[in-house]
Parts: sequence; C-alpha cells; structure tokens
Amino acid sequence: MRKVILLSAVALTMLACNKETPSAEKMKTAYIDTSKLLEENKEAKDIEEKYKVKSEEMGRELRSEAAQFQNEAASFKQNAMLKGQAWAEAKGAELQKREQQLGMKQQAMMQTLQQESGKEMDSLVKRIKNYVKEYGKKNGYDYIYGTGDAATVLYAKDAYDITAIITKEINDKYKGPETKEETKDEAKK
Repeated sequence: MRKVILLSAVALTMLACNKETPSAEKMKTAYIDTSKLLEENKEAKDIEEKYKVKSEEMGRELRSEAAQFQNEAASFKQNAMLKGQAWAEAKGAELQKREQQLGMKQQAMMQTLQQESGKEMDSLVKRIKNYVKEYGKKNGYDYIYGTGDAATVLYAKDAYDITAIITKEINDKYKGPETKEETKDEAKK
C-alpha cells in the first residue's frame, strides 16, 4: 500500500513538472523605441507647441515689465545725485523690491508652465502605455519591451521593432487641434 501511494505521489510530481510552459522560442516578443515614439507622436508635438506659445506670450509680458524696470533703473542713476541721498535710498529699495518681484514672477510662470505641461505629458504617456498593453493583448504578444531613454532592452533584432506600427496607429487615432477646427468649420456650413 505504501508503495502505491509513493508511486502515485512520484507520478503526480512528474506530471506537475511536465506541464508545458512557453519556451523562449514560442514566445512572441517585440520592442518599442519609447523616445522615438514620443518624438513622432502628434499629440506630444501639439502639447509642446501649445506650451511654447504660452511661454512666448508670458515671456512678452514679462519682457515688457523688465524693460520698464530697466528704464526706471537707468533713470534712477541719473536722478540719484540730483534728488539727494534720502531719495536715492528709498528709490533704490523700491527698485530692488521690484527686481525681486520680477524674478519671482518669472519663476512662478515657469513653474506653472512646467506643471501644466507635465500633467498633459503624463496623461499622454499613460494613454500610450494603455494602448501598447491593449495592442499586445490583441496581437498575441507575450512581451513588449521598451528602449530609448529608460532602456530595458540592450539588444534586439530590428525585426522585433514595432515602434513605427504603434506610432502610426496612435497618430491615426489622435484628433489634433486642426481636426477639431475643421469639424467646427464643417458644422458652420
């Protein structure tokens, strides 16, 4: 009886170990150059352009204030001797305070732009990751690796590179600002 139980246990162990696991040769893998994917992504380009324009607009306003400040500083130097030391000290303190305020305003603008663009880019990256995940499931991939700035693949055959496919599909799916404006124009007709 013991022999039968022992033989049964050994047989079950052998069967459990004999389950077919996917070998490296049977797995379907691919990789995506994540840097290239973002460089060629239409939505990422639109986000960059949007914040470049915003930065230029904010910069113009700030440059105007800085020019006005520089004019007052130049005027201060000329008037300092004429109006006396008390006036020069008061005006100098006022100018110094304004200079600090301009610096803080510039810093706040840059920080705001970075936060806003960062949120949009993070959201885009999250959507791309979800898309790649769904693409992998739909097309039967076991693994899709990422290369680029945060490389997780040190070598892969070019045949496994699906960057162009993913980029095209994501860009085809994206409805950019020009598409939205065209839709508005068509609605008016």
